[in-house]
Amino acid sequence: MNSSAVAADLTSLTGVAFSKGHGTGNDFILIADPEGEQQISAAAVAAACDRHRGIGADGLIRAVRSQALPEARELLERHPDAEWFMDYRNADGSISEMCGNGVRVFVQFLLDSGLVALAPGDVLGIGTRAGIKWVSRTDQGFAVDLGPWSFSHPETALERGVDSLVTADSLDVTRPGLSISTGNAHTVVALAQRSELDELALHRAPVVEPVPENGSNVEFALPHDPLVLDGIAEISMRVFERGVGETLSCGTGACAAAAATRFWAGAGAPDLWRVNVPGGVLGVRFFTAADGEEHVELSGPAVIVAQGVFG
Repeated sequence: MNSSAVAADLTSLTGVAFSKGHGTGNDFILIADPEGEQQISAAAVAAACDRHRGIGADGLIRAVRSQALPEARELLERHPDAEWFMDYRNADGSISEMCGNGVRVFVQFLLDSGLVALAPGDVLGIGTRAGIKWVSRTDQGFAVDLGPWSFSHPETALERGVDSLVTADSLDVTRPGLSISTGNAHTVVALAQRSELDELALHRAPVVEPVPENGSNVEFALPHDPLVLDGIAEISMRVFERGVGETLSCGTGACAAAAATRFWAGAGAPDLWRVNVPGGVLGVRFFTAADGEEHVELSGPAVIVAQGVFG
């Protein structure tokens, strides 16, 4: 996108108030639009997220009352508590189902804006394109029940342990991957050495074969040695997000990487995980919910760093 196009697209946001926030370095522009009156084009999102000519971010989040969005009203009928909908766009303007780090930052934004209250011990329902997500406060920020996780290709995953091949610029050979859904699509690759993780070249998108219908985020996970210490398993991870590029963190990706590594580790692998990403540390917990399914919970910090108005 050239500079004149960026300027034109940013002009469409003139006078719109925004906040800038991040969760373990995964950063977002946040806009309050309670009645869904602000139409934001994909080009405007891309211009705002441009790190040289815009505000700069991995994505843009619009806070809209669920009642004001046609795609959110059905969710509201099933979950009347989901007053607010997280309309999330990737940095290139494309629509994403949701974002685990983004949900936490979104709730902090709603709290700072006086749009919701969340007392310790209470739970807040947030509408997303991947369904309702339940958020609670923690000492370190927020914990989000992302709902059930699943294998994208369960028969292949259970039979072979992998279901795809992944090629990345810095890896000497194509590596096997395992595709997992945590609300977003992910493909997880296990690495054996720290040098492989540190020297990853993620300037270009890794190639996943077979190609998922709507694309996939790709996580490269390194299990620690020992894997489990004091009942908590630990991995380190880097990620390439579709529509964005490499990011400092990915919440749903951290959950997918933990789920894949836990599956590969076999029986006896713990339910509590610590995931180190370039932007910090995230907590992941697997638990059986009231619906009888295994859910995954993501926890970590959320920080609002600035407010402003598009000029």
